[in-house]
Amino acid sequence: MPEYKQFPLSDTAEGLTEADILAWRVKPGDTVTVNQIVVEVETAKAAVELPIPWAGVVTELHVEPGQTVEVGTTILTMDVDPDGKAAPAESAPAAPAEEEMKPLVGYGSKAAGTTRRARKHPNVALGASDAPNATLGASHAPNATLGRSPAQAAPAPVAETPRGGYVPLAKPPVRKLAKDLGVDLHSLTGSADGGVITREDVHRAANGSAAPAVSTVDSGYDPATRERRVPIKGVRKATAAAMVQSAYTAPHVTEFLTIDVTPMMELREKLKKSREFSGVKLTPLAFAAKAVCLAATRTPDVNAVWDEAAQEIVYKDYVHLGIAAATPRGLVVPKIRDADSLSLKELAVALTELTDVAREGKTTPAAMLGGTFTITNVGVFGVDTGTPIINPGESAILAVGAIRDTPWVVDGEIKVRKVMQLSLSFDHRVVDGQQGSEFLADVGALLADPAVAITY
Repeated sequence: MPEYKQFPLSDTAEGLTEADILAWRVKPGDTVTVNQIVVEVETAKAAVELPIPWAGVVTELHVEPGQTVEVGTTILTMDVDPDGKAAPAESAPAAPAEEEMKPLVGYGSKAAGTTRRARKHPNVALGASDAPNATLGASHAPNATLGRSPAQAAPAPVAETPRGGYVPLAKPPVRKLAKDLGVDLHSLTGSADGGVITREDVHRAANGSAAPAVSTVDSGYDPATRERRVPIKGVRKATAAAMVQSAYTAPHVTEFLTIDVTPMMELREKLKKSREFSGVKLTPLAFAAKAVCLAATRTPDVNAVWDEAAQEIVYKDYVHLGIAAATPRGLVVPKIRDADSLSLKELAVALTELTDVAREGKTTPAAMLGGTFTITNVGVFGVDTGTPIINPGESAILAVGAIRDTPWVVDGEIKVRKVMQLSLSFDHRVVDGQQGSEFLADVGALLADPAVAITY
């Protein structure tokens, strides 16, 4: 007879308490294997694909895409003995034993006894005909739009090709949906905040209806007040909490430095033509990353952290370099592990891989933990500099500004040079003004004349 097991939402990274269901990869009636991906969720840190630890047949999906679910909540039930070969159970379905509820290796479980106030979800109960998404049914193919029958099968996927460097803003599940429905994302205007394309935008395009300038159904827009309210959750919620904590915990000091980086840019052009750097995307950010790692060896305070609970300053004998990246999901800061041990070429390759993964929304939660220092490249937006907020668990952050052709005095004469501005924010509990100034001056010297690196 059937043997039922329930699959709970696991804590996919340290300290997470909830996640949004993005997309189901299975439907009731599907046969699944051990470690098969069954659902994609979005946490405060990243979009994560969750595998199932058992083999069997899916019997019920308990939540719909778009819902926010507390860690530990049952999201799927399956029959692990559909052929009735296991020993008969006295009753079914029975609540799973404690050992059956343990998550997969790599996912921490929520502490026993931890409770939170029940949330009110905007989605109505599963099965209601007027729900934002139609009832999950056995006839639906995996990853198909909810409510579509086999007779309404999606046309062949359309390859998404960049046009003029423009990349549509859309989460990975939305991109997958667009390909399944044959919708070209380049033809859409996103209705979500910041022009992000939503599932509803894709569905409207697939059905041949024009997307409204502002979605009054899903965006929280009130025509009477001409205001739109967007729930604070996911990456935005986590970022806000972290920045508030940092701003009101660590006493910030910010210093600025303007430098002539003409020699660095000349070296960059020379290296790009060399055989060693063939095929490598060598950016000014790679030089900045290398300069930070070198300068940190002379001023280890910027790579330390204030431990309030232990009343200690912890000095790190490694640099896990965080790179702030703007993505359709919001700001994420993945890390380059042991960046201080990498060459300039290795840093350039690591930066390319890191930013590509981040922009695709595939950065894992683990990749964003344990940083020791962060660089934010505001120059890519044409901004000269700023006063960045330190990431919690770190003591300093460097903002790298745009490189501009600027009149500059060289040997008593005014010449046009490549000029950049840097700004360093640091925790004054850990880093004194002297150490902060010395570090910023070292970074500036290394960027102004890369040959200085041989003196370190």
